[in-house]
Amino acid sequence: MIKILLYPLSVIYGLVVYIRNMLYDTKIFKSTEFEIPVISIGNITVGGTGKTPHTEYLVELLKKHVAVVTLSRGYKRKTKGFFRVQETSNVQNVGDEPLQIKQKFPEVTVAVDESRVHGIQQLMRDDNPDVILLDDAFQHRKVTPGINILLIDYNRPIEEDHLLPLGRLRERIHQRHRANIIIYTKCPDEITPITRRIIMKNVNLLPYQSLYFTTMIYAEPEAVFPDLVQTKPELTNTTKAIMLSGIANPAQFRGYLHSNVNLLDEIVFSDHHNFTKKDYTQIENIFQKHKSENTYLLTTEKDAVRLRFSTELSDELKAKLFYIPVKIHFLDSEGKSFNKKIVGYVKDNRSNRRLHQQNNW
Repeated sequence: MIKILLYPLSVIYGLVVYIRNMLYDTKIFKSTEFEIPVISIGNITVGGTGKTPHTEYLVELLKKHVAVVTLSRGYKRKTKGFFRVQETSNVQNVGDEPLQIKQKFPEVTVAVDESRVHGIQQLMRDDNPDVILLDDAFQHRKVTPGINILLIDYNRPIEEDHLLPLGRLRERIHQRHRANIIIYTKCPDEITPITRRIIMKNVNLLPYQSLYFTTMIYAEPEAVFPDLVQTKPELTNTTKAIMLSGIANPAQFRGYLHSNVNLLDEIVFSDHHNFTKKDYTQIENIFQKHKSENTYLLTTEKDAVRLRFSTELSDELKAKLFYIPVKIHFLDSEGKSFNKKIVGYVKDNRSNRRLHQQNNW
C-alpha cells in the first residue's frame, strides 16, 4: 500500500531530476570548469556508501605530493556561506564530516560552502591549492570536475533500487555515465570472478570509465575523551559492549561488532543526528543498565565528532566511550592503478595551471 502511494511521488521526482540533468547536458544551465584540478566524490543513492573514508583516502594520498584542500556543503550545519574548518570548530557551524577530516588532517585546508563555485573561487584566491576535493558532489552539476568518482554500496545494488521517495536513488542509474571512476564500496574481503563479471556486465563500463572495489578496514578503538580513560577495550568475544551509532547504514558496523565483541545492546539514531538532552539521557540510562558488567560504548568516528561536544554525559560514561576508526582498502592491489590515475591527473593539470600562471605573470 505504501509503495502504491509513493510511486506517483517517485515519478514526479524522477521527472524533475531528468529535466534538470537535461538542462545541464544541453548547456542551458551553466556548469563552471576551473583551471585547477577538481575531483568530485559522491554517490547516486542516499547516504551510506563511505564518502568520508574515501575522501580521507584521497587526502592521505595527495597531501604527500601536492597542496590539497577539501570542500563540502557542510550537511546539517546551522550556518550559511563560506567557512574554514578549524580543529576547534563547532560541529553545528561546519558539519560533522568536514570537522572529522580536519581533526584527522590538521595540516590540510578544509572548507564548507553551500555554493561550490563560490567556495572554489575563494580557495583559489586565498589558498592557491593544487587540487580541490569536492565531497558529496555527484549531483552538484554547477561545477564540472576533472574526475568524477561515483561510489556504489556493494551490498545495495542500484539496479534493484527505485527513485526517491519509493527507493534510495537520487537519480536514474544511467546517470552513472557522468562518472570517470566507479567504486563498489563495502565489499567482502574477496569477490569471486563470476561476481565481478556480473557487476561489470551490470555497470556496462564506457571507454573512459574505470571500475574498482574497496572494503572497509576497522582499526583499534580510540577514546572519545582520552583524558578520562583508565582502561582501553580489547576487541575479543569476552569484551562487553553497547553499539552507539548515528550513520546512514549501520549494518556493517553492527556486523563488525557482533563478530568481535559481546554486543549487549545498541542505540541507533538517524544519519548526522544532532544529539539532544533527551538522547543523552537515553544513552546514560542504557549505559547504567549494563555498567556493572564492565561494559564499553563503541561508536563510529563520525558520531565521535558530535559526541565530543556533549556536556550532558557523565564522566563515568565518557571514560567508557570509544570509537572505531575505519579506512578503505582496494581489493587485489587495485589501489596502485587508482593512485597512479589520481596522482597523474593532479600533477599533469597542476603543471598546466602553474605554467599558465607564469605566462600571465
